[in-house]
Amino acid sequence: MNSIMQEKQFVSKKRVADHGEVYTGNREVDSMLDLVRQETERIDSRFLEPACGNGNFLVEVLQRKLGVVEKRYRKSQLEYERKSFIAISSIYGIEILEDNVIQCRKRLFDIFNERYVRLFKKASREQFRNVVKFVLGRNIIWGNALNLKTAGDMSQPIVFSEWSAPFNNSMIKRRDFTFSDLIQSDRSSQQDLFSEPQLVSDLGEKAFIPREKPSFSPIHFLKIGEVYE
Repeated sequence: MNSIMQEKQFVSKKRVADHGEVYTGNREVDSMLDLVRQETERIDSRFLEPACGNGNFLVEVLQRKLGVVEKRYRKSQLEYERKSFIAISSIYGIEILEDNVIQCRKRLFDIFNERYVRLFKKASREQFRNVVKFVLGRNIIWGNALNLKTAGDMSQPIVFSEWSAPFNNSMIKRRDFTFSDLIQSDRSSQQDLFSEPQLVSDLGEKAFIPREKPSFSPIHFLKIGEVYE
């Protein structure tokens, strides 16, 4: 028992030293998210945690979003599935440690699945569970938010998928963007992504529109994962 405890402490200290890994307690997470409570309770508001660890912040965000979904749409399974898809697909994370990525995805899935099964029991669909797993696999990325690339042997630029329901029905539109484009802000000394004419905002300032990778045709949300690789 003592040797196991010592090993865990040793690994933890090493990870702190190597990666600066720290865990934020539930009370602190709640207090910080309360500062943006309205956004955490908007089903479609997007959250990105660039060093998400095993998901303490993202877990609480999802809990709050799904609480709203359950309160509003629990009487219709299809509507609950649609809205919980939007809630889940609006959450993003990057984490440099692979085991944390795996755990974060699992925690988020388990939170969704516990509510889903509790509400709809045998009517809950394995097809929809697979959709959620696919989206979490794309949204919670094993990578480095500092160099903007994925981790592992095949490192490449991080790409995030935007999932939206532009027709207010079961059809979902996916658009992919590189993370480096999404965080581009100070462009005064860099070449614009778009040539002429230069884009400006209503206030006369330089405007930035991220460059979209080839987009996808809208598909039914239950087909996601079957159609996309």
